[in-house]
Amino acid sequence: MYTALRLQRTLKQELRQGTVEIVVVDPEPYMTYQPFLPEAAAGSISPRHVVVPLRRVLPHCTVVIGEVTEIDHEKRKATIATLAAEHAGAGALTVAYDELVLAPGSVSRTLPVPGLADIGIGFKTVEEAIGLRNHVLEQLDIASSTRDPAIRDAALTFVFVGGGYAGVEALAELEDMARYAVRYYHNVGPEDMKWVLVEATDRILPEVGPDMGGYTVRELRARNIDVRLETRLESCEKRIVRLSDGSRFPARTLVWTAGVKPHPIVAASKLPLTDHGRLKCTAALQVDGVEHAWAAGDAAAVPDLTAPPPATPDAPRAVCAPNAQHAVRQTKVLAENLTAALRGGEIHNYAHKYVGSVASLGLHKGVAQVYGRKFKGYPAWFMHRAYHLSRVPTFNRKARILAEWILAGLFKREIVSLGSLENPRAEFELAAGTGRHNETS
Repeated sequence: MYTALRLQRTLKQELRQGTVEIVVVDPEPYMTYQPFLPEAAAGSISPRHVVVPLRRVLPHCTVVIGEVTEIDHEKRKATIATLAAEHAGAGALTVAYDELVLAPGSVSRTLPVPGLADIGIGFKTVEEAIGLRNHVLEQLDIASSTRDPAIRDAALTFVFVGGGYAGVEALAELEDMARYAVRYYHNVGPEDMKWVLVEATDRILPEVGPDMGGYTVRELRARNIDVRLETRLESCEKRIVRLSDGSRFPARTLVWTAGVKPHPIVAASKLPLTDHGRLKCTAALQVDGVEHAWAAGDAAAVPDLTAPPPATPDAPRAVCAPNAQHAVRQTKVLAENLTAALRGGEIHNYAHKYVGSVASLGLHKGVAQVYGRKFKGYPAWFMHRAYHLSRVPTFNRKARILAEWILAGLFKREIVSLGSLENPRAEFELAAGTGRHNETS
């Protein structure tokens, strides 16, 4: 979306003359600003303000809602499974192109853990974030309405696997929300809830450095959050969580945030890949050794020109980390290089020195490391909000999110679970089924 947004500006003349067409293909009609998913799950931001409608911000592009299933770069053709093909039985759409930009991002990386596919919840989309919010509040309702201690303990146990940004921020925001919500339950208190963070390595939030990572562990444990380092999830069959440290306990909530992998379309494109499955790219964001193919973001392995050179000539050069800081900046260079290539101009290499990281740990709590300086508590939380507010696209979204933050500071949190949104026809189907039964009887 960012690349297409810039191409609209740089190719304004060609678009007006009709000599260029920009086609954007995505399974969803919007772009999700993922750093705000934890706040959307906690209710600090409305879900519709975490997403950016593609057709509104890309009025000069052709937006196709569908998923690319095959890319034949030799023939310059892409096969797209559209909504019409899925719901109306229409055939797949084939689109011819001159220049290809692959920026599909990443998907959750799962492991063959018994039971994970049955009860695991991801945290990559706005639907998953809102579904998780509804699920957590529903567990409080279950615990409040039962006298069975086994059901109650399982409902009030929340397990998060993965100590990166997604796992830590999601857990911290939701624990903060649940701690606030239980004040309205007469028989559930904060001490009844069990929040567990499972991380396979010896540290969490490696992006903010070991000192701030250690501070985060202490901060979470001070909130009675059970942080298990150097521990792996071995099984979660029948809602019984088994960890590598030998512990075993029931849980009705298991959130999987243990890493990501490139989108499957990258492998299906038959373009050059690295050992980790990312597209092998040059510093100019071109797919290495392939003409008329470009890439950016999580799926692209772009050489990091600001990193120290490899120790030996045979050693591989460091690549840019798959995060939003690099992805958003890469799109500017990519759009300019693509425009230059079309006009016969000079293309430039991407080079951006990593400036630091910020992370939220709930309302008024956070950690940050920016330009080598370390921050924690309220200053870090404020920097987290200010940075991401500046990066979320369009003035419309910035204004709406800022307004919601102001209103959230003036009024109490909303703690309503709208789980029925996930199956809106359930009530009608029940009524229709009951009606047929009555007529028969």
